[in-house]
Amino acid sequence: EVQLVESGGGLVPAGGSLRLSCAASGFIFSSRPMRWFRQAPGKGLEWVSSINSVGNRRNYADSVKGRFSMTRDNAKNMVYLQMNDLIPEDTAVYYCTTETGTPRGQGTQVTVSS
Repeated sequence: EVQLVESGGGLVPAGGSLRLSCAASGFIFSSRPMRWFRQAPGKGLEWVSSINSVGNRRNYADSVKGRFSMTRDNAKNMVYLQMNDLIPEDTAVYYCTTETGTPRGQGTQVTVSS
């Protein structure tokens, strides 16, 4: 069974940084592309970024391009999202998924104060 546990969220002032982590288990992590999604209060799900299985190709939503960086460590079954220059509009619950999965679980809350 695919299990993904996000962590690293918190409350930060605008302009601050956070690094989100996602621990994966229950599948062959090194063979699967991964994604980050987020859901802001009262809004729908938004795709944030994707990374291929070996970690050398990434894509980002325009809203985070140049500020966020997605990486992975296949030896540790971990995927990360480094978030810099945070703005209040980044406030959301963040989820990681496989390339075909849908966000589930609690995710990790990121709150950016103005």
